[in-house]
Amino acid sequence: MAINPWTRTVRNAIKYAPHLVIAAVGITLLAAFAPLPNPRHEDTRPVSVASGVQYEFVGRYDVDRLNQILTKDTPAFTGLPVTYTPARNAVKMYRVTYPSVIPERNNRPTSASGLIAIPETAEKSMPMVSYQHGTVMEKHAVPSFPDESPETQLMVAQFAGQGYVVIGADYFGMGTSTERDGYMVIGSQQQACMDMYRSSLAVLAKEGISPKELFLTGWSQGGVVSMCFLEVLEKNNVAVAAVGTAAAQCDGYVMLSGFLNHPRSIDAPWVAAMFILTAFSYEEYYGVPGLAKAFFTEEQYELARKIYMKEPYTEPWPGDLHKLIRKEYFDPNYFAGTTYCTLIQKLHAYRWQVKTNVRMYYGEIDECLTIGLAQLPSMYQHALGSTKVEAISAGPDANHRGTFGRAVPEWKKWFDSLQAK
Repeated sequence: MAINPWTRTVRNAIKYAPHLVIAAVGITLLAAFAPLPNPRHEDTRPVSVASGVQYEFVGRYDVDRLNQILTKDTPAFTGLPVTYTPARNAVKMYRVTYPSVIPERNNRPTSASGLIAIPETAEKSMPMVSYQHGTVMEKHAVPSFPDESPETQLMVAQFAGQGYVVIGADYFGMGTSTERDGYMVIGSQQQACMDMYRSSLAVLAKEGISPKELFLTGWSQGGVVSMCFLEVLEKNNVAVAAVGTAAAQCDGYVMLSGFLNHPRSIDAPWVAAMFILTAFSYEEYYGVPGLAKAFFTEEQYELARKIYMKEPYTEPWPGDLHKLIRKEYFDPNYFAGTTYCTLIQKLHAYRWQVKTNVRMYYGEIDECLTIGLAQLPSMYQHALGSTKVEAISAGPDANHRGTFGRAVPEWKKWFDSLQAK
């Protein structure tokens, strides 16, 4: 993907200064020393915009590649056949790096990254979708590294390939961030998303593009983050046209205590990741030394630490919660009195008067989300007398990935219907 910066200089000199008389020998020497051009015809040097924001070209998907994602790659990833709207335009993708702050650490300055995918069309005014990514264990399996993120590829193919600008924050600790993972640390995730949104507006202004309607979407952890992001946007009077989520676990206490005390036969071994990532993230961001060590067994603590730190390990995945977590935490009364539980109870992404229409898709055989938890935000809003939040089944055969695969085209149809004509 990289291009020698001199290539663009040479190309621009020829393009914009044809009136210059260049000796034939000069042209010969120039051609001899210039490297071969990038076939994507893009300069990968970062472009600076307002307030320390930079963006750099990271890739381009043509229509054929986008449609391959929709017809082959995504069904292989989700495990369910789904019909998507075919792409009609190519897409250029840029990694955005931007300054931010960590609310839980007294607003300590930091730098974060994210993706902006811009359709190759003649349009200069486009709707925008902010996609919040799900739980991933690899640092670069996030939006700004799209080739390493199947979920991002689907969003780019289905939305950017249909004329929507797609943006997505990597969250602190992911992408190019030098922080440790801030998994489900809600204040930081809200901050990362808000600053990514503002930075994207600056990038679009630089590119001469005017955003129209703003839509939010997210899968799994990203569905939770989307709701938390919505709360901040509404408080700041930023108009959001609609929100679509898939398999969102919007109440941390309900989610984790359910796995501890009411396990199901379909619960996936990788639900252990939620405990590992939250325990270490909360220790780091909320400043509680020893939180993780008190939570995990002596036998599994070091493995859990390696997983959180994204260090290599050879041990089997710690899928048995009774081997991973100290036995006292399985007592509901004990668990309720712990610092860990107090912190996880901060995660409730639905307890305000939601103003925006939200459609929350869930799968009936989701291996890391109960139907009751999936419906909880809608039920809570209904209890307030509001019908803004709707829970929708993705089908009796929809698991965690399948729910995402089926939700995306439904979001697309809905968002299309809401655009100003």
